[in-house]
Amino acid sequence: MDGEREQEWTLTVVSSIHKIPVAEWDACAGADQPDHNPFVRHAFFSALEDSGSVGAEAGWQPQHLMLEDKAGRVLACAPLYLKNHSYGEYVFDWSWADAYQRAGGSYYPKLQCAVPFTPVTGPRLMVRPELDADLRAELRHTLLLGMIELARRLKVSSLHVTFPREEEWTLMERSGFLPRLGEQYHWRNEGYASFDAFLAALSSRKRKAIRKEREKANGAGVEIVTLVGADIKSAHWDAFFRFYMNTSDRKWGQAYLNREFFQLLGERLGDAVVLVLGTEGSRPVCGALNLRGGDTLFGRNWGTLVDYPMLHFEVCYYRAIDFAIAENLAWVEAGAQGEHKLQRGYLPRPTYSAHWIAEKGFKAAVAQFLERERAAITADIAEQTESGPFRH
Repeated sequence: MDGEREQEWTLTVVSSIHKIPVAEWDACAGADQPDHNPFVRHAFFSALEDSGSVGAEAGWQPQHLMLEDKAGRVLACAPLYLKNHSYGEYVFDWSWADAYQRAGGSYYPKLQCAVPFTPVTGPRLMVRPELDADLRAELRHTLLLGMIELARRLKVSSLHVTFPREEEWTLMERSGFLPRLGEQYHWRNEGYASFDAFLAALSSRKRKAIRKEREKANGAGVEIVTLVGADIKSAHWDAFFRFYMNTSDRKWGQAYLNREFFQLLGERLGDAVVLVLGTEGSRPVCGALNLRGGDTLFGRNWGTLVDYPMLHFEVCYYRAIDFAIAENLAWVEAGAQGEHKLQRGYLPRPTYSAHWIAEKGFKAAVAQFLERERAAITADIAEQTESGPFRH
């Protein structure tokens, strides 16, 4: 790195998203770019923080990095948290924590560069897009060095970056992080004019199965509507929060997000919110929360008070495809896990994480595990793509 240029930068650790101006953060996050990601906008982080969904009491203590030039202009930033647990990450390291602690170490606290509770790929080393490529690369490298230095000063066991973009992941590996692969199921819009046009690309058996699922879901007596932006009122958020809590209690035993978060999300990021809502008579009974990015619809949370066959697939997956086709979006990302998505037109794609571990012996053991895991996941993605629902 150019030492003279490096001295022109100041790297600061901040304890609240509000210590970084909205416009400066969003400029680094690429909020005005064609492929912008709503989850890295200042509004999303502030809704999490102001609602108390993240913070010291929640075990997500903000330690965001901000890189400024001499004039005080923010050139780059990164979302970073000090954590005392591994909840809400979707890249599981529970077995690592257990092994580390059985060996006599303290795995927690750790540092986590991530969007809390959000398994969505997006920028993590966020740099102003208008800067030249060489400078952007330097700034990203400086953010990584800053994370590692903070990890050493805090004497944490490890530092984890989850769901970065592939090019960031590659840089992290070159900087001494251990690379990890995951997989999710995403739907790609091949320029379909309608849902039927998408179905025509599938094998006959899969096409018939989806039609039957949609008929069954839409024949259950639940009216399904898609609400966007200002169409979503406080009463809709009340209903959705009931669904969210009911499903969280049954599926995970806890809910990460509170009612205030959803209210703030609607107020601060309403232009990105797409809520698919189902009602039975005048009673709301189910819903799926999506956020719209530049070219992608991101499915996030689902909840229901009823148990009708195929309703989940209709509300979460098929209505998302309908919306993407109507709005000419390139992708639908349907969230973490779920091989059942494959037969519904969502194909596997790799996701990425990178892990810096302080203790050399433990790092070597994790590296061996990750090498085997990467090979298995790469093979699984290839096999599932080959055997997927599309006509060959």
